Amino acid sequence: MKDIKTERLVLRPMSTAYLVSTHEYASDEETCRYMVYLPSDSIEDTLCYLTDAQAEFGKEKPSYYEMAVFLGDVHIGAVSLYLDEKQTSGEFGWTINKRYQRQGYAYEAAAALLRYAADGLGIHHFTAHCDTENIPSQKVMKKLGRELKEEPGGRKNKLSDEERREYLFEMYV
Repeated sequence: MKDIKTERLVLRPMSTAYLVSTHEYASDEETCRYMVYLPSDSIEDTLCYLTDAQAEFGKEKPSYYEMAVFLGDVHIGAVSLYLDEKQTSGEFGWTINKRYQRQGYAYEAAAALLRYAADGLGIHHFTAHCDTENIPSQKVMKKLGRELKEEPGGRKNKLSDEERREYLFEMYV
């Protein structure tokens, strides 16, 4: 897969080469406070994630796309697309290092991967979930054109001892 370029960013397939920069944001509790699977407990956990993501890109038809987000030469986060079994629908997610948040990078990266999925993979149905308190992610989803569909319960963020509520956003392109 080739890099995806935007006005300010480059999206590259995740690789073990990005271990240190990935672990910086993936292990940060502030960055990951609303995440289900993060923060990463150890650098070995981060390496396992990167190894799996890198191997997935080697498949003829990957079931998910984990992309590193670069601003110039600096790895600032990730954007992902996980496909359903039929590869007709995808769920988006993103994480941006706290030093680069609130500058439009999550939106720009997600919009670029969405265009790639629609134009390059023929996928036109997308969803995304977020904690009901994660206002920045909600804003990104709305800016992408997603509509709030429901508010199911049962979310367990890794850093929370309580069951949380979440929003499900959906869109067709």
